[in-house]
Amino acid sequence: MPAPLSLLCLPCAGASATMYLRWRRLLPRWIEVVPLELPGRGSRLGEDFVEDFDALVSLLCGEHEVALRGNFALFGHSMGALLAWGIAQRLRATGRPLPRALLVSGSAAPSQRDPDRFVDMDDDEALIADMRKQGGTPEELFASPELLRMTLDTLAADYRVCEGFVHRRAAPLPLPLHVFAGRDDDIQPWRVEAWSAETLDAGFSLDWFEGGHFFIRQHEAQVLAALVRRLPQSVAGEADVLPAIA
Repeated sequence: MPAPLSLLCLPCAGASATMYLRWRRLLPRWIEVVPLELPGRGSRLGEDFVEDFDALVSLLCGEHEVALRGNFALFGHSMGALLAWGIAQRLRATGRPLPRALLVSGSAAPSQRDPDRFVDMDDDEALIADMRKQGGTPEELFASPELLRMTLDTLAADYRVCEGFVHRRAAPLPLPLHVFAGRDDDIQPWRVEAWSAETLDAGFSLDWFEGGHFFIRQHEAQVLAALVRRLPQSVAGEADVLPAIA
């Protein structure tokens, strides 16, 4: 049995970290899935949203100081990918241990984000249209006024985090960086490929999957198989296999 590894997972915009709970029974036992919940949703529903990127990264690093030690890796999808990168950068800047690997999904590289992505995303109608365009939202949610209201408020706050992100030139991270992307996502391939400049490590990889922005749900089995394959080999070991996914 390989040494246990904590996989700290950050949610996409508008979502709760509970989106990763299913992975706990689908990934090998040596991977401990640790969802990192953001203020204003899930178990933290009563808290105020944090709408500033740097403040949110700082908050997460402080709250999860114990988890951000030892044998751990970071994973994030979409906005979560940006937050995972920000956490890794902050850990280095403050002299703290780095993750064994950084895994990012469904996101342009920090240096190549589309400045027009969040233009005119300031009302419910625009947010709903964007949710439908991106896919991944159950139709039942649109039929529930209460759930829809909560989701729209969360999405609006998260989009303000993303809109306010300012890329500052930073040295590449000295760790393996693995990127997952959907072939039919709206993000241009060159923006995704630019992640390669964010690492000094020879272990960079880019895996493409069928599907749009939420390919991690549409093709979950393939994504999880790639995730296990991309985790540090000294941890994973060659004999590990991914359990069958129903």
